[in-house]
Amino acid sequence: MKKVRCLLCPRGCELKELERGNCRSRMNIGGKLQTLAYGKPCAAHVDPIEKKPFYHFLPGSLSFSLATAGCNLHCLYCQNWEISQSNPEDTVNMDMPPEQVVREAIGNKCRTIACTYSEPVTFFEYAADIAAVAHKNNILNVWVTAGYVNQKPLEEACGFLDAVKVDFKGITEDFYENVTGASIGPVMNAIKLIKEKGVWLEIVNLVVPTYNDTKKDFSEMCDWIVENLGPDVPVHFSKFWPTYQLKNLPPTPEETLILARNIAMSKGINYVYIGNIPEHEGNNTYCPVCKKLIIGRLGYTITQNNITGGGCKFCSAKIPGRWD
Repeated sequence: MKKVRCLLCPRGCELKELERGNCRSRMNIGGKLQTLAYGKPCAAHVDPIEKKPFYHFLPGSLSFSLATAGCNLHCLYCQNWEISQSNPEDTVNMDMPPEQVVREAIGNKCRTIACTYSEPVTFFEYAADIAAVAHKNNILNVWVTAGYVNQKPLEEACGFLDAVKVDFKGITEDFYENVTGASIGPVMNAIKLIKEKGVWLEIVNLVVPTYNDTKKDFSEMCDWIVENLGPDVPVHFSKFWPTYQLKNLPPTPEETLILARNIAMSKGINYVYIGNIPEHEGNNTYCPVCKKLIIGRLGYTITQNNITGGGCKFCSAKIPGRWD
């Protein structure tokens, strides 16, 4: 039997008969590359859109969120490692074709369907078919991804995605190699492409003590974001909790997250958030023109929304995002 090469992500796995890719969810079967996870989510929940997190995309709405087993990264701190680092046949799966996913979203009054928890790139065909059915039913599609994907499939995905949250895990090649098992270049290219295609984009950087938490890390990441994405892409600096293979580390100190936020704002980024500290003011959205609070948040709950017609209620400045 002939070998096949997977073209989805930069790994380019070349597979012999019955050999599976690095992501565990794709296999050479009879000389054809097959997905092992289609229609078999191992996780499905109704979440607030803020949990993804999206802070500038339909605030206060619900998102039907699902994942299949497998991932093309191997982050030492993965909070969902039980599914991301498993084979699809080793998880407890549901039988849920795309039409059923959309019915679940409608039944739960969700405005979006989120492919999240593991890595949407690895269940690309399933995610694409879900998106097609969703759009026919006026439901939007969002991905939570690490962005380790080749240009051609990403271009296709941008054609059916309405919003993408990218986990921009670090700013150095060493971090990506040692902590995620991947490389930074393709992620940077993916982030720029998503922005260029006009898909709503938000960035999350999980701040891991001793790994990516220096002033230099924050400064270089923010410089890259401003130069390549502009000042209006929301950036979330999130607190790390010890898990998986990094249980030896402490949680991220609050002062480190405040430092990251202050550096980002000093670089001119207009919307900078602190994640995983529910009561911190860094969860709120402030107008960059009049500085007034325009969206108040307590955890995943919206406490006030002062955006009218896509702009600040107080000074009418346009606030980037999707607010309708």
